[in-house]
Amino acid sequence: MLAASPRIIRSSLAKLRDFPRVLYLGSFPPRECGIATFTRDVKSSLDARAGARGHVVAINEPGERHAYPSDVIGAIDRDDPDSYSHAAALINAHPADVVNLQHEYGLFGGERGAMVLELLSRLTKPVIATLHTVLPQPDAVLRRVTRELCNRASGVVVLSETARHLLQQQYGIDPRKLRVVLHGTPDVPLRASRHFKRQLGLPDRTIISTFGLIGPDKGIEYLIEALPALFRRYRDAVYVLFGETHPGVRRHSGERYRESLIQRAYDLGIADRVFFENRYLADEEIVSALLATDVYVSPSLDPNQVVSGTLSYAVACGRVVVATATAYARELLADGRGIVVPFRDSVALSDAIQGVLSDQRLRSSIEVAAYRFARRMTWRH
Repeated sequence: MLAASPRIIRSSLAKLRDFPRVLYLGSFPPRECGIATFTRDVKSSLDARAGARGHVVAINEPGERHAYPSDVIGAIDRDDPDSYSHAAALINAHPADVVNLQHEYGLFGGERGAMVLELLSRLTKPVIATLHTVLPQPDAVLRRVTRELCNRASGVVVLSETARHLLQQQYGIDPRKLRVVLHGTPDVPLRASRHFKRQLGLPDRTIISTFGLIGPDKGIEYLIEALPALFRRYRDAVYVLFGETHPGVRRHSGERYRESLIQRAYDLGIADRVFFENRYLADEEIVSALLATDVYVSPSLDPNQVVSGTLSYAVACGRVVVATATAYARELLADGRGIVVPFRDSVALSDAIQGVLSDQRLRSSIEVAAYRFARRMTWRH
């Protein structure tokens, strides 16, 4: 083996020194939530570039405890003010150069998550805040919390142009502080679905799917209502709902929402063609499920949604997406990258799915456009 020259070694070490040491603040696996997955993926991506492992201070729900990996050096109990003080001291003593704060209003304690402001006031390191939710027409408290968060941060990352526009127009945030970094996705090849359908035990089936943590805001009932007409036309079609009930929904109402979907499928006489995969899927399982999918459907009921990891993943896998007109769907699926339909409209959902299944040219065009666009979204990009 040839030894590296001293010049090459010095250059490599300089590059590592130039890459900031990052400490991450947010929820983290094994906690089951979208922010936790996102924090892990950001960390993994930047760790690979830095050639070193970053550390994490995790956020716990009240009374929650997790067996975190060794990279998690501390945790905040969401509603405990003292734990924020202790976390600030821990972070300030850490050798990290910068803190990456993953922000969602429900992630932190206090009204509209205001406890995060006390934490920020105690930190002596620069903070880059990644905002996962930016709401239009905010009330006074939400506007204050968001503005103070952005003003105290050294920089603010948002995951869509829509979110950047809202922060500038509705919250008055200095545009020089804002940067759009599209939601990260796995880098997967554009492949036909046949192989992956066999893995699911559904060979030679047309697969319609949805995945994610399930709750009433997902609007799955409207998709269930759309299926009978679709199934009459496409005798080989099935629908698969991948993912468990959101832990927050399960704590408050158990499995009532999922059970109502199962009952409705029985009432409509389509229960033998509707499958519920009620568990938390690992990343590789999500990718395999999406690659097996012919049409991915997101019937969300939230018009103000400015980012969606599930939509991002589906587009990254080069699948046709039919989605309701959330702010994020309108942006992500523009220019022929997917199909957007009205909210709470089962007929529109059914027509859109049937339309793309009946037109191979349209389907191929959407798949290629989506896949090409998503190359800029991969975690290694």
